[in-house]
Amino acid sequence: MFRRSKIPNDLTEALAQALALLKDARSVVVLTGAGISTPSGIPDFRSDKTGLWSLTNPFEVATIWAFRDHPKRFYSWMRPLAKDILTAGPNPAHFALTQMERMGKVTAIVTQNIDGLHQKARASRVMEIHGHLRSMSCLDCGYHDESAPYLDDFLQTGEPPRCPRCGGVMKPDIILFGEALPHDLVVAAQEATLHSDLMLVVGSSLEVMPAADLPALAVRSGSKLIIATLGMTPLDHLADVVIRGDVAVTMPWLAEHLQGDNRS
Repeated sequence: MFRRSKIPNDLTEALAQALALLKDARSVVVLTGAGISTPSGIPDFRSDKTGLWSLTNPFEVATIWAFRDHPKRFYSWMRPLAKDILTAGPNPAHFALTQMERMGKVTAIVTQNIDGLHQKARASRVMEIHGHLRSMSCLDCGYHDESAPYLDDFLQTGEPPRCPRCGGVMKPDIILFGEALPHDLVVAAQEATLHSDLMLVVGSSLEVMPAADLPALAVRSGSKLIIATLGMTPLDHLADVVIRGDVAVTMPWLAEHLQGDNRS
């Protein structure tokens, strides 16, 4: 299913340890962040010099108050990101997690991403705790609709999409700073974590709450923890294994070797 990529020598021990934990696990909950989607061409938020927040102050464009006060500024910032998201496809890391799900290992994928790439990779149980771009809502009258036609027009004209009912500016159903996360999804993610015996973090900096607290919750409840990211995280000290490599290479390696073990 995957093109074999050479695994750097310094990752072989960590991958072997992670594979052993995955083989023993009965219920794996995966937490993904922006780092799983950067190989698909979607920029992350916190990388030095290249992350979106290194280029723009998030409190000027990505809070609910900024959206209400200056929707055109929000949409001007959002336009290149929306183009990247709408044209991106899942990469080998997304497909690898779907493969682990089909093996019966992964029981839930909790994602901080709004790009929908897990669904495009045909994962079935995905919890998008920061929302998504598939629909939009009017904050003035509550009108709700699929986003595709609005975003198509917006990307062509640059004009913020307007509500067909009242004329207000439509907002993508993503969670901005200052907005509450969907309570039911957060509770479901916490419950899945409590019932797992292994958490696999893929591409998250673990700096944004409450998602960043899920690995700590997993460890407190007795689960093992694998963190696979390019950079350091505040919870590395809790991890049983840290894999510091390209997740588009390491996740397919793990899925391939898990699949081989299941067949033997």
